[in-house]
Amino acid sequence: MAEPMLELRNLRKNYGALVVTDDVSLAVNSGELHAVIGPNGAGKTTLIHQISGMLPSNSGKILFAGEDITQLSMPQRVAKGLARSFQITSILPGFSALENVSLAIQARSGSSFRFFGNAAQERALNEPAMDCLTHVGLSARAHIPAGLLSHGEKRQLELAIGLATEPKLLLLDEPLAGTGHDESQRVVETLRRLKGRLTIVLIEHDMEAVFSLADRVSVLVYGRLIATDTPERVRANPEVRAAYLGEEEMV
Repeated sequence: MAEPMLELRNLRKNYGALVVTDDVSLAVNSGELHAVIGPNGAGKTTLIHQISGMLPSNSGKILFAGEDITQLSMPQRVAKGLARSFQITSILPGFSALENVSLAIQARSGSSFRFFGNAAQERALNEPAMDCLTHVGLSARAHIPAGLLSHGEKRQLELAIGLATEPKLLLLDEPLAGTGHDESQRVVETLRRLKGRLTIVLIEHDMEAVFSLADRVSVLVYGRLIATDTPERVRANPEVRAAYLGEEEMV
């Protein structure tokens, strides 16, 4: 059996008596789009913080492609190929979409930022940056200042910047938050195009998007995983219905 891309072993985060993630064990397969859902306060974002290295865990282990990365810093995890979109990146509104991605590629290569304003003029940066924008459906907006992009387009740009780090695994924390219906559809289509190209762990409240995109779904309630299964089986799981989704949302 193939080794999981990401494996969590008895991961725990607590603040004194307050337990936020409680003995979480989970394996995410290579190439899988794995969604983590749960009610507000379930510990989903804390779990993503732990995986990305933003928060240390009180106990447990995190294995990435078989390597124990529990003690590595966030930049060290990014260098290994574990990236968190919307956390590792910051859009520069005065720079074009292409320049934003080019600068991320420049940073990945370890180049100096002395020629910061001219980064997008370099072919070695420009061509792969355009490839990233094409993958997320933004090639036609490449030369638009990032500050003038719509909210949904900014989410797509953040995905492109995440791709610029050449990740093996991409952590996404509510990429559809704040988007309208049409923008949500564009982001969903972007994720569908990326699916299979790399491993994705997705936290999202939009259940329609989750069930249409995910290969498997894990349900987190009060810091504990109560189910991990295919979308169809999670949808039909009585414990999940009772604890989170409810009859109306499952229809």
